[in-house]
Amino acid sequence: MILLIRNSAEKQEKEKLIKLLEDKHFTIHQSEGLHTTVLGLVGDTSSLDIDALKSLDIVEDVKRIQEPYKAANRKFHPKNTVVHVGSLAIGDGHFQVIAGPCSVESEDQIQNIAQSVQASGATLLRGGAFKPRTSPYAFQGLKAEGLELLKKAKDTTGMPIVTEIMSPAHLELFSDVDIIQVGARNMQNFDLLKELGRQPKPILLKRGLANTLEELLTSAEYIMAGGNQNVILCERGIRTFETATRNTLDISAIPMLKKLSHLPVVVDPSHATGNAALVEPMSMAAVAAGADGLIIEVHNNPAAALCDGAQSLRPESFDVLMKKILGLRTYLASGI
Repeated sequence: MILLIRNSAEKQEKEKLIKLLEDKHFTIHQSEGLHTTVLGLVGDTSSLDIDALKSLDIVEDVKRIQEPYKAANRKFHPKNTVVHVGSLAIGDGHFQVIAGPCSVESEDQIQNIAQSVQASGATLLRGGAFKPRTSPYAFQGLKAEGLELLKKAKDTTGMPIVTEIMSPAHLELFSDVDIIQVGARNMQNFDLLKELGRQPKPILLKRGLANTLEELLTSAEYIMAGGNQNVILCERGIRTFETATRNTLDISAIPMLKKLSHLPVVVDPSHATGNAALVEPMSMAAVAAGADGLIIEVHNNPAAALCDGAQSLRPESFDVLMKKILGLRTYLASGI
């Protein structure tokens, strides 16, 4: 439920109403607008008398949110959310590129790639330490050792790190991770989402292989309901009947998610297509569609990569792409 509060309302009146609602065990999210203040109520609102609330002088209107996601809903929070990662910001015009290998393989590998992508303009470093793989015989990642190697690369470059978690039991190992990624296969791992909601680190939540946007936003709601509002949505392609690409990148998800939600949206063109040759055009399309960032796989020797080499860009190709992204964003900002 949302309450639209008149801007003419006195501060004390608003505080009195908020206290009244909090005493009824509702969590209140406040968003200041130009003409009204929005109070978003999280909790079971079925017992509230809408007519009684509407009768209050400071209340302009009361609306129930019909969608199953509340805190992630733009009706609940009209302004775009900006997620802060150290000195970096993602969302509401703040654009970041996350780049690095699919899997951390060795100290030399992650150090070399980190320095390379940073030189090209990437601002965050990605790398898999725990790897969910379809086959039980495929490389599963270096696990805790991989996290240590990521930390060393962070110490060398100063870049915040992004890596995937697979189990709540691993959370204490992620103390030096800046953004915790929830992969597509874990998008509906509700026990994991609840645990991540009880800690403050930003969460990069990937859309599942065959999940709707509503299901993605409802998964985000699990995290936000726990108290963590720092959620970044990621469109990474969905499974369709098409077999020419690994998945089908849903470009329409970007503007649609921005219509439905206030959360930042980033795009993963690497996993979406599974083909390095398609990463550049899909990245440009995502930028043009309004994405708040990209997460791109880069490897210094894709042919020898232990995981997803076919979709990884070489550092020199990534450098070319970054220049094109900068050019496109400059053009779009000019309004020509």
